[in-house]
Amino acid sequence: MDNEIKRVLISVTDKNGIVDFAKELRTFGIEILSTGGTAAQLRVNGIDATDISDYTGFPEMMDGRLKTLHPKIHGGLLALRDNEEHMKALDGRGIGLIDMVVINLYRFEDTVAREGCTLEEAIENIDIGGPTMLRAAAKNHRFVTVVTDPEDYPAIIDEMRKTGGNISEATNFALATKAFQLTARYDAAISNYLGTILPVGKKDFPDTFTMQFVKAQDLRYGENPHQKAAFYKERGTSVPSVSTALQIQGKEMSYNNIMDSDAAWLMASDFKRPLAVIMKHSNPCGSATSENSLLEAYRKALETDPVSAFGGIVAFNRRLDKKTAEELAKIFLEVVIAPGFDNEALKVLETKKNLRLLEIPLGKETIADYDYRRVAGGLLIQERDRIEEDVRTANVVTKRTPTDEEYQALAFAWHVVKHVKSNAIVLTTKDQLVGVGAGQMSRVDSVKIAAMKANLSTKGTVLASDAFFPFRDGIDMAAEAGVTAIIQPGGSIRDEEAIQAADEHGIAMIFTGKRHFRH
Repeated sequence: MDNEIKRVLISVTDKNGIVDFAKELRTFGIEILSTGGTAAQLRVNGIDATDISDYTGFPEMMDGRLKTLHPKIHGGLLALRDNEEHMKALDGRGIGLIDMVVINLYRFEDTVAREGCTLEEAIENIDIGGPTMLRAAAKNHRFVTVVTDPEDYPAIIDEMRKTGGNISEATNFALATKAFQLTARYDAAISNYLGTILPVGKKDFPDTFTMQFVKAQDLRYGENPHQKAAFYKERGTSVPSVSTALQIQGKEMSYNNIMDSDAAWLMASDFKRPLAVIMKHSNPCGSATSENSLLEAYRKALETDPVSAFGGIVAFNRRLDKKTAEELAKIFLEVVIAPGFDNEALKVLETKKNLRLLEIPLGKETIADYDYRRVAGGLLIQERDRIEEDVRTANVVTKRTPTDEEYQALAFAWHVVKHVKSNAIVLTTKDQLVGVGAGQMSRVDSVKIAAMKANLSTKGTVLASDAFFPFRDGIDMAAEAGVTAIIQPGGSIRDEEAIQAADEHGIAMIFTGKRHFRH
């Protein structure tokens, strides 16, 4: 059943496109009701609009807190047009029908995101009338069209032109669903914010936590072909990430592509110096920096483990050039990520039709970014591991202090190990990952694997461990591999044994006091 639009209520905070939309509505002879600033803007642009207070016969009160909460508004929205008793009740009270509402809400989320926002300011930006009208209209979507998003204005006008001023029930249902999604997100933002408020100060995490994600795409399958999967993006996020990436070419991203690309980008964007990282199963199998060229960084990253790099994900934190693209094209890769691509680089890579290219601009994060991990029946939330540490301020616990070149290597290694699954061990030079030991149940096994997997000489490398060494065996094995310096958090009851082992081997060792587990 189509819904004929005769009377529209417009009350918007986001006024983008509203004047043109209202002008189009008027071409159908539609009566427009409006409030405050919206009504004023419509009139300035030559559009007749009746004030809500004139329509209801009741003035706005309490600085606008009370204006749309009135039976003439909600009766006109909630009445079932095919219910004789409802229609008699309206006639008896002189209440007219409202066929469409165009509403978006006070900017609560923007308000609380502002530095220095007070509780009083936040409270004043909680919309009451708007959500109430949206819910009423959406509940009665068989007969009422509810519009919350300026991007929907053109499609609505297009449908009305084709139908002579009507909106289909299918369209109304889709718009009603969108309205409830908006009010759900809005209420969640208020709940999350107020849940952090204390009489003095704020809590780090609210008492209850609600988020909204929007489905970006259905995936062919999940981690394995027998698992169904979909990719959802966090509503409203603008943080440069895989979720906000622009895919320039290639096949559709898979579940595992998205997981590995996220890990690759988080590592690449974590470095200030030009970096290339090759990621495989969410662990770096190659990484290097170079002040000379991106090509040199990539070649050195590939040297770490050229076998594992096959079918991997490569991420850069600098714009991709033609020469580097030509080198990338020599092996099979799943995804290449960069802040930008030169036209010449794109021409080289377009020959690899299935290769996915993701463009993610480098930028300062604009919202609080948390780590989420789903467990059965619950959710773990933590801040992202963003600790910036100057390794030269770490505690030197051995007789020998690291040399300047060792300090440079330790800084690089400490940055890399943060992105390796625990138990994590990496062997590096000052600008190149040499060996990786990831995800082992025993730390000494991670040391063994890091040395065993190394494609390059481990002699003269440094070692980073994401957590302390529980025994000296890991230090002894590092010495056998030719490691000259070690960075680790410290904190084991056997730290003295580890320090003694390092001194015996002439290894310089520093303790950071901070751990970088990545389970």
